[in-house]
Amino acid sequence: MIKVKEWADKYLEGDKVIWAVVFALSAISILVVYSSIGTLAYKHSTMPERILLTHTMHVFIGLAAMWFAHRVDYRYYSKLSKFALWISIPLLIYTFTNGVSLNDAARWIYIPIVGSFQPSDFASLALIVNLASMLSKRQQNIDDIKESLIPILFWCGVICGLIALTNLSTAVLLLVTCMLIMFIGRVPTKYLAMLVFVGLLFGALALKFGSRGETARSRITSFIEGTHLPFQAVQGHIAVATGGILGKGPGNSDQRNILPHPYSDFIYAIVIEEYGMVGGIVVLVLYLLLLHRGMKASYASERAFGGLLSAGLCFDTVCQAMVNMGVVVGLGPITGQPLPLISMGGTSMVFTGLALGIVLSVSRGEKDAHWEQNAEPSEEREQQKQPRNVPTAKAA
Repeated sequence: MIKVKEWADKYLEGDKVIWAVVFALSAISILVVYSSIGTLAYKHSTMPERILLTHTMHVFIGLAAMWFAHRVDYRYYSKLSKFALWISIPLLIYTFTNGVSLNDAARWIYIPIVGSFQPSDFASLALIVNLASMLSKRQQNIDDIKESLIPILFWCGVICGLIALTNLSTAVLLLVTCMLIMFIGRVPTKYLAMLVFVGLLFGALALKFGSRGETARSRITSFIEGTHLPFQAVQGHIAVATGGILGKGPGNSDQRNILPHPYSDFIYAIVIEEYGMVGGIVVLVLYLLLLHRGMKASYASERAFGGLLSAGLCFDTVCQAMVNMGVVVGLGPITGQPLPLISMGGTSMVFTGLALGIVLSVSRGEKDAHWEQNAEPSEEREQQKQPRNVPTAKAA
């Protein structure tokens, strides 16, 4: 036991609770995905174990991405984010015009060797990191419209608008995350209202011209009117209702053979059906714990960039999880959002791992001698200090 602790202290740096939560959700993912891929295996005339092996490989790739990301000084991500944003624009445009259709949605592009890739995950991570960087460098002139507001609104509007053309729900969640980061970063309320206006404008354009506009309108209308529940929602409710307190047991789900995409969008329904209300609550608590530890890392950071970065990335991950679980239990319209760290999907696993790896990098603090040797000049450090009135970041 002592050797395990020594190994963890040496190789798994940062917040150990975040590591534990990620390992727990990854184990749950492997168990539940194995239970829910029977129909997928039949459809592709293959063995479930083969699909499970691929998914398990994606889980470990995500963990590896998390490990490598947490070993890097988080301040380096600020330099990479602007470059990543410029790459995101042509990728998102290409997805809209030539995207590959998977699970009834054209949100992917095919890259040789890599396979299917979802650019919206890449663009979301790039925008959150860059927004945190921009705000941290503009704390001294945060009220300046030309220097601060226009660049922020430009990048938020362009990236969220392009994502909305193929994935409206992801764009909305990203916009909400951007608003949270801006609020923590002391952006005046009137400027937040301008971001809302930009979001509504691009949202309307996406509903009109986007590839999923008609589907989004139909789902929102069905949810508001409540007159006709989609087939997915009905089968998801049945899975939740029949799960009971302790569930039917691992591998005993009935709805997995009826529910569309039980291994991705509605995997939380399989969790509750097989592990009951207890299992559903455990998963919920794990995500809330992840949010708590991420916000704790945000508060402990000595720099505005680290605090804003940790808060934004954790909120985005957990908010996506809450939306997925809310849809399954009938609290919102169907969105197609996966359950982070649990749903099957290679791109989601990798970029969730990268995001949480960056959070762990923030939680490591700046006591590492290598980091201190590469710290910014004193004037730039002064600009990066935490704003005094930010509740989630400690004053420098």
